[in-house]
Amino acid sequence: MTMLPDFRLETYLGKWEFACRYHMTASDMQTLSLQELLAMATPEDRAAWDELPLHYIEPTGTPALRAAVAATYQGVVPEDILAFAGAEEGIFCAMHALLDKSDHAIVVTPNYQSSEELPKALCATSGVALDPDNNWSLDLDKVKAAIRPNTKLIAVNFPHNPTGKVIDRATFDGLVALCRQHGIWLFSDEVYRGLERSAEIRLPSAIEAYEKGLTLGVMSKAYGLPGLRVGWIASKDHALLYKMERVKHYLSICNAGPSEHLAVIALKASDKIIGRNRDLIARNLVAVDAFFGEFPDLFDWRHPDGGCIAYPRYLGKDGVETFCRRLVEEAGIVLLPPSLYASDLTSTPSDRFRIGFGRTYVPEGLAAMRAFLRSNQ
Repeated sequence: MTMLPDFRLETYLGKWEFACRYHMTASDMQTLSLQELLAMATPEDRAAWDELPLHYIEPTGTPALRAAVAATYQGVVPEDILAFAGAEEGIFCAMHALLDKSDHAIVVTPNYQSSEELPKALCATSGVALDPDNNWSLDLDKVKAAIRPNTKLIAVNFPHNPTGKVIDRATFDGLVALCRQHGIWLFSDEVYRGLERSAEIRLPSAIEAYEKGLTLGVMSKAYGLPGLRVGWIASKDHALLYKMERVKHYLSICNAGPSEHLAVIALKASDKIIGRNRDLIARNLVAVDAFFGEFPDLFDWRHPDGGCIAYPRYLGKDGVETFCRRLVEEAGIVLLPPSLYASDLTSTPSDRFRIGFGRTYVPEGLAAMRAFLRSNQ
């Protein structure tokens, strides 16, 4: 097996996330306590929780989980779902099931590092960069130009990490048409789906739009339940799902039964949980807008289309890497510098940072950032 490079983002967060005062770059929503989540359970699901046996469960995911996940999409059945231990395992298994050294893959940049490093470790890989000077738009002509006769997969992520971009429906439909024309798999990371600023810009899921669409979902981001470690891939190609399952046999084998049962409870209460999270984002964005409005000489800020993170530009003369380093070392406030999103495939902006606004402490963290900036003016 090819050794993968260090996962820069996870290494950085491993150092600072649990030692800082304010994790102001958190990519997930405010979580629920176990008591809060169980309060949303139906009487039947609560009784099942109290009597839950702690044995192995199906490697594919329990029937209850697969049914609950399938119900969140249009025209999807439980057999179209394969459960994983978080989204990362899903990315790993999908790439290994689909790609070999004779293939070619295309990934959109900037991106979550494993979405680039895993294809690169398996086959020839090209990047297509979102345009930071045009509201992070995706140029379909550049995607088309990157396609080769052996292109097997295109990997995208909307709402996007780290920018919060949601491409328009016409661009999405054009991307699906390109994939269909060339018989290319569309791997769609949709972990922030449901957190768009308005329902009108929400894209169809890849599995809903395209017969070779692969949809990646997880309980971590939009639901704010990363501790469950439950993710999934949805696909109409059951033979491919079985190939992914065989890769999974060498990893987690199966998820934890309690985690999957709690995920079922959350999925059945998705309207309540997602609604709560959208309300929290809306409140926090008011505070974020006010913060950046106080420092127009230091930041170039615009609302993201979706998700609970954004990628504003830092204008200070000291540079964004220095700004992020000083902020965490001197004030205990974590932001992600752009070096963590650098790509070997395309150029990526070197003057931006990732900020999160999905936690209840965001106004307090902004106040601490404000104090740091004021004291260093």
